[in-house]
Amino acid sequence: MRAAHLLLALGLALVLGGCASSSVDSLAPKTAGNVDLKRYQGKWFELARLPMRFQEGCAQSEAHYNLKPDGSLGVLNRCRTEGDEWLRAEGRAGIEAPGHTDKLWVEFDNWFTRLVPGLTKADYWILYVDDHYRTAIVGSPNRKYLWILSRTPSLPAWERENLLSKARQQGYDTSRLIWRVSDKAIVARH
Repeated sequence: MRAAHLLLALGLALVLGGCASSSVDSLAPKTAGNVDLKRYQGKWFELARLPMRFQEGCAQSEAHYNLKPDGSLGVLNRCRTEGDEWLRAEGRAGIEAPGHTDKLWVEFDNWFTRLVPGLTKADYWILYVDDHYRTAIVGSPNRKYLWILSRTPSLPAWERENLLSKARQQGYDTSRLIWRVSDKAIVARH
């Protein structure tokens, strides 16, 4: 009897272990494929994002990427608070695996990253970019982070809904998105 329980437990562990290892990739969101980082560089407006601690109080955010000779990207993120103050964070992004320009890591330059280099790298997966590199969806594989980006600070409703639909199909909860506050709304508060 004891041997039967041991075999059953061992069999269950093997089955569950096999399921866990084989389903990790199937659970991860699908990325955009080959992304031309030269075309991706430049200024992007954040139209919407999932809530995150490090962007609390940001009414408007934008990201500036510039391609470096070594293939990495310089990153400058700017955040305009509802108090009309601009905050900034600088860092860099790199390719996670050679040949996969849609899966990047990003690391910002601050006292903590200088204290423990490499430990603070975060996934930056490009899930979608349109053919003209005008709109993009970026997220993390665990679906905790999501950004909807555009080269312009606003989009027509149909285009915004198209991007939301793509994010939902990837398993992201778009009902929790925080949307960019308009310039007029920020000015009106002051």
